[in-house]
Amino acid sequence: MAPIFLLTLVFPLLANFASGLFVGLFERYGEADTSGFVDAFLPLMPMLVGFFPVSISLVIALETFVGEKERLSLEPLLSTPLTNVELYLGKVFSSILPPLSAGYLGITLYLAGQIFGPQQWRPEPILILQIFLLTTIQAVVMVTGAVVISSQTTSTRAANLLASFVIIPMSLLVIAESLIMIQPDMRFVLWWIMAGLAVVIVILMRTGTRIFNREELLGRAIDALNLRWAWRVFWSQLTGGVGGFRPVAWYRLSVIPTLKALRMPSTIYLLTALVMFIGGWTLSTRFTLPLETELSDETVLDNLREIFEIGQSNPTYILWIIGQNVRVLLLATLLAVFSFGVLGLVITTLPFGILGYIFGNIAANNLNPLPFVLAVLPHGVVEIPAIMLAGAAALRLGAVVTNPPDGMTVGEAWLRALADVIKIGVGVVFPMLVLAAILEVQLTPRVVEWILTTF
Repeated sequence: MAPIFLLTLVFPLLANFASGLFVGLFERYGEADTSGFVDAFLPLMPMLVGFFPVSISLVIALETFVGEKERLSLEPLLSTPLTNVELYLGKVFSSILPPLSAGYLGITLYLAGQIFGPQQWRPEPILILQIFLLTTIQAVVMVTGAVVISSQTTSTRAANLLASFVIIPMSLLVIAESLIMIQPDMRFVLWWIMAGLAVVIVILMRTGTRIFNREELLGRAIDALNLRWAWRVFWSQLTGGVGGFRPVAWYRLSVIPTLKALRMPSTIYLLTALVMFIGGWTLSTRFTLPLETELSDETVLDNLREIFEIGQSNPTYILWIIGQNVRVLLLATLLAVFSFGVLGLVITTLPFGILGYIFGNIAANNLNPLPFVLAVLPHGVVEIPAIMLAGAAALRLGAVVTNPPDGMTVGEAWLRALADVIKIGVGVVFPMLVLAAILEVQLTPRVVEWILTTF
């Protein structure tokens, strides 16, 4: 504990020195009026001053369970008359106090140096509140994630290695927050980031309490990676028990049951897509585009004819469309794994927000919506369900760790969800994307041209 608080005392002093140095350089070589720079730059430092002590003291949370197990002090604790949930939550709350105390102390020392020092900085109370709340939520996210890691590993070395899955994403988030913080007009976005992190806290707490089991924690002796078992579980889920090359039986016994299992993720996906569409439409009321000249009938016809001619003269254009869609869905699936499915859901539903924005602008400019509907509908009837299935499967893959089925470990549940993603991707989504790309190049331009020239 002592080294943590010593570092906490030293870092604000360094930050105060750096702030004074930068402000002095700008006053000497920059513009005469540095008030705008000070308002943009100085709030950045207390956010960083609060983050570094939290990241350093994360080792306390990483040793919550596995550290006590190595010190042979875990068995008396687990024998207390507490439920698994009570024991887990108690460990989480006790692990949160040191990082938060270190972060609060660092921020307070830095602010005191800036307010009472040569800078005489007078930040707004709402800004100080925002910095403290952001530090609090980030600390809770990191601690809850570290406690989950500690409860599922068998050595502090393994826990420290896996801590990168907590520290690296949070460091990247702090970089993004820094870019927002130095733009005073954009600081309202930080409130939305805090709301998103609050959801992550709930998910991590649910995950930890769901998979924590004191008997398994005591009985787990070593970390073992059984590749044969993992491959057997993965392959049995992928094939559905169908041996040999029997595609009809594979679709009937493996693919269709998996599609039925995606009903709940698909419902969540549809609701999110609807929210995105409404949000895009609402955004169009604030930022209206001059579409009367940009999207006239002649312009639409010229663009669609160009697409058709490219498709006729260069058949690889269809392959480019397929590749583009596949890359986006693969990226969404990868991000879903590291975000409990949230980022994958956002990426795959973002096109619905764009559609809402476009159609909202069409309505605002009193344009005929029929050509634009038909510019999406012919290939959209195939492409949209394909994206929905891929997004639902990715959401399930990312979220399954928070609530694995009864009688199934987190690893087994995740392997089976991964097999389902590949199964749906190869057996359903990819063929639909191929068909949608062909329709987009060969059919959609002809349909829109017929409508515009006939009516």
